[in-house]
Amino acid sequence: MSSSPLILHFPSSMLMTDKQFFQFCQENRDLRIERNKFGDISIMTPAGSETSNLNFNIAGQLYVWSQKDNTGICFDSSGGFKLSTGAERSPDAAWIKLERWNNLTPEQQQKFAPICPDFVLELRVPCDNLQPLKDKMLEYMQEPGIQLGLLIDRKNRRVYIYRPEQIEECLENPDTVNCDPILPGFVLNMAKIW
Repeated sequence: MSSSPLILHFPSSMLMTDKQFFQFCQENRDLRIERNKFGDISIMTPAGSETSNLNFNIAGQLYVWSQKDNTGICFDSSGGFKLSTGAERSPDAAWIKLERWNNLTPEQQQKFAPICPDFVLELRVPCDNLQPLKDKMLEYMQEPGIQLGLLIDRKNRRVYIYRPEQIEECLENPDTVNCDPILPGFVLNMAKIW
């Protein structure tokens, strides 16, 4: 079972540069690390086995769809993205249109890509507080390029759907979640996620 993230706050005089933060993450590969727009660092332990299996199931469904669609690429929870606010985030699953990805330099693609995915997904595990995850989804929705976000709340069997400049939508215990038209034909099967 995962535990709540450890949040490290730094005075402005001690904030890491992007290069230092990337190196910090590389030196601590066994941890999931994110940084918010204020430079605070969240350190999360690796996912428990059940959560890892659920993340794999979700990412697997996205990958299979993406291979058929062939218009973008997928990322799992270990991929990091630098948002326009300066935050570095690692959604549990993400997808970016190929044309946007190909506009990045090879160096940008190798580190925390300075781009917000077109689609992001976060999975709430039992020990997670819901509000910080909702805040994270709202942060994504302020980014250029984002089109769709899903927050899966297993604890309450809800899926929150986020779209830019729209009110959050909540599905109660859905069997599937249709991601049209952003991800044409992608329907997330919730049976193995609940």
